[in-house]
Amino acid sequence: MKRMKFRYAMVCSSNQNRSMEAHSILKRQGFDVSSYGTGSHVKLPGPSLREPNVYDFGTPYKHMLEDLRRKDPELYKRNGILPMLKRNCTVKLAPQRWQENAADGSFDVVFTFEEKVFDMVIEDLNNRDHVLMKTVLIINLEVKDNHEEAAIGARLALDLCQEIEATDSWEDTIDDIVAAFEKQHRRKLLYSISFY
Repeated sequence: MKRMKFRYAMVCSSNQNRSMEAHSILKRQGFDVSSYGTGSHVKLPGPSLREPNVYDFGTPYKHMLEDLRRKDPELYKRNGILPMLKRNCTVKLAPQRWQENAADGSFDVVFTFEEKVFDMVIEDLNNRDHVLMKTVLIINLEVKDNHEEAAIGARLALDLCQEIEATDSWEDTIDDIVAAFEKQHRRKLLYSISFY
């Protein structure tokens, strides 16, 4: 398998759907990819909006899966949470929080899937000491938080990553890549450059 040039991070808020779907697809395609949440906890839908299932970052996906199977297997199968957690178990051990785990400056491109997370990632990067002076590209691809849209968003993220990989230096071509992507897919992207 061809060695990828760049390292990617997929970041969403706290429920582990959009970032993990993208992580799963990119990992299967041989990309060097990680995924993160930005919330204070991992929140998964519960029996009602006021009763989410809340877990600490670092809680193994297997534990969440077993916990929800014990609580109400039919509900969590029907709403897609059990299949999502099964997928997540095949990707990595447990969810990680961006603010605690992504400080090493090793990513070239960071994808977010909602504007507030895009803003949080940029703010987090801007508040760090820029010791490496290494550029990092942050792209927001707005994706609704449901299983169908997460699958579509992951394929779009893969397309973008493939375009970025096809260049020697994304810094020189990102404007053209974004313009072509927006025209082809009729989706607006936000993007910014920060530093490690």
